[in-house]
Amino acid sequence: MSLEQWEQWEQSERERVSRVLPAAPYPEPAPGRVEARREHFLNEADRQTRSRSPRPALRPRGRWGLVVGTAVAAGATVVVLSVGSGFSDAPPDVPPASAASVQLLERAALAAATTPQTKVRGEQYTYVKTVGHTSVLSETDSGVMELSREDEGMEQWTSVDGSEQTLQRRGGIDHLVPGTPGRGNLNSPTHSFLAALPVDPDALLKRIRDDAEANHGAGSDSTMGPDQEAFVTIGDLLRNGATPPEIAAALYRAAALIPGVDVVSHAVDAAGRHGVAVTRTHDGERTEWIFDKSTARLLGERTVLVEDTAWGKVGTVVTSVALIDSGTVDEAGQTP
Repeated sequence: MSLEQWEQWEQSERERVSRVLPAAPYPEPAPGRVEARREHFLNEADRQTRSRSPRPALRPRGRWGLVVGTAVAAGATVVVLSVGSGFSDAPPDVPPASAASVQLLERAALAAATTPQTKVRGEQYTYVKTVGHTSVLSETDSGVMELSREDEGMEQWTSVDGSEQTLQRRGGIDHLVPGTPGRGNLNSPTHSFLAALPVDPDALLKRIRDDAEANHGAGSDSTMGPDQEAFVTIGDLLRNGATPPEIAAALYRAAALIPGVDVVSHAVDAAGRHGVAVTRTHDGERTEWIFDKSTARLLGERTVLVEDTAWGKVGTVVTSVALIDSGTVDEAGQTP
């Protein structure tokens, strides 16, 4: 990609972002810094093209860049170079994260990083309240596949250090989740586990992708693949109510390194709140993280069909969960 081509693509991305996101009060970086990053991008693109396999290098198509996402219209320029863990085993026709998604994720990272948080003690509990639904496809006695909707609204209290059982409240009824979380893991995290994760986005994504590769990569029965699994895992971690601000910021920036991430300009969460969404489409389904347009705070997540399937027609919202409240409390059953 020549400098002239890069500048033309960058201008089209700026125009796209200005239609999707409102302006944010972030200052423009110094021109010299932008030029330095631009030169670095071109050098990296050239180096990666020479060092990769004989497969032809990806060419920019429409709004997609080669290995960079950048946008200025909604605030500071954000440049993401797909080097190190940014390169994945995604098929060659999967583009890098779009500039609009990189910009929105950076705004979300800045919002998360500035969230006030008091010191958390090991004997406390993290609290989260969600509302929403999920779809269930089951076979009836007559052999007919039947689609039903289940309520996903709940309150949950998780031990900060994992030493106590998790309490869930669904439909006003409390029950303890069997066992204790212990240290926790990516699928069942505690605050202590999350606080120990890397704050560097590349290192954090590698940690998540290594786990996804082990469970959803080649040789597994999974149809998701490591990139989609990494995107879903990050979404789960962001809305579990236990993620420290600095880790949340790193998770947003790690998501910007995943190929295929994009933006839709309008989405509605399970609580009826309207926002803009960071998305990734896989196997006929689009996973959406919905953000408040003004504050870039995470509102919720939903999955929308982009193809007709057994789960419904195009546009069907298969699952939708909205984050209503979260915080830290001294006892299970208390609210912030």
